[in-house]
Amino acid sequence: MREASRDRIKAFFTLLPSMILIGVFVYGFIGNTIWTSMTDWGGSGSLALEPEKNFIGLENYVDLFTGFLGGGFRQDLVNAVYYSVMLLAGAVGLGMFIAILLDRKPKGEDILRTIFLYPMSLSFIVSGTIWRWLLAPQGGVNVLPTYVGLEPMKFDWLSSTAAVLEFNWQNLFQVILYVAAFLLIMVGLWVLKHDPGRAVKRWLGPGVVIGAGAWLFGGLLPEALFMEETHGFNLATLGIIMATIWQYSGYTMALYLAGFNGISQDLRDAAMLDGASEFAYYRHVAIPMLKPITISAVIILSHISLKMFDLIFAMTGPDNAETGHPALTMYLTTFRANDFARGAAIAIVLFLVAATFIVPYLVSQYRQRKRG
Repeated sequence: MREASRDRIKAFFTLLPSMILIGVFVYGFIGNTIWTSMTDWGGSGSLALEPEKNFIGLENYVDLFTGFLGGGFRQDLVNAVYYSVMLLAGAVGLGMFIAILLDRKPKGEDILRTIFLYPMSLSFIVSGTIWRWLLAPQGGVNVLPTYVGLEPMKFDWLSSTAAVLEFNWQNLFQVILYVAAFLLIMVGLWVLKHDPGRAVKRWLGPGVVIGAGAWLFGGLLPEALFMEETHGFNLATLGIIMATIWQYSGYTMALYLAGFNGISQDLRDAAMLDGASEFAYYRHVAIPMLKPITISAVIILSHISLKMFDLIFAMTGPDNAETGHPALTMYLTTFRANDFARGAAIAIVLFLVAATFIVPYLVSQYRQRKRG
């Protein structure tokens, strides 16, 4: 008993320096950023030796989500959602597909694996510059049809003002609730054939309730708080999404390929002996076994998509409103406009959005360890 207590004391004092450093330089700075976001630090006197800071509460946050001047930030937030969703779908899907092809041991597997993983070795500035040349309005991919005798394309990859999937900002809560309800119902229908009771209780029931609540009451509060404002998926962001998927699909490929190689060959042979085709083996055996890898990839890529800065900066510059991102807006607001309080508020919004991806994962991991 005494020896266990000594081990705990030794472990505590061993970890104490790290705990102090993390407390000061991580959580302390987060707390300071939250405090700064609730002040009016900015303007002409913001760079003084002792700048004046007055506490104004949540005024910066209210202005970002409801004020007239916050319209640009709100479009950037919508862009960030599309960046995240399409990066996840593209990088995870393409990476898994390439990993499945390489797992079948084609000729030149080592060379192909290196080629697909190579984009990860490039910095975002380098890859952004390359893709900016490739997507130039009067060059790059737009002139490819001329090599077969066709007219060149005229699509403005990085400067288009056309938008699709537009919605009124007043309907934001309804859109979020409808998407949540749709996802819950889809998962419920997927689980229904395996476990009907669990599917109804955990997925279909909540999905129907959320969808009905959004239809009946979802528009009351937003209409009272938000102004009418149209936002949507700007086609100028397609180029950035393509470049990001190209750079990160090799990363997910490496994750899945390592997972596939870790599956016992005996298990694969047993599945084949039972009559499973190649497709059935990956669909029902291999991919379900790699669920932890999929979750990790989704968490990491979601976090990366919320911090996109250098790729957008290199491809479109800091002042292209169509391809904006909250991280880029935070930089411009803080270090160009010297509006430190507003920039801190944008940083905290990004922090909270990132936490919605990471915290549930950490909680589930903690529960699994506790059960184990």
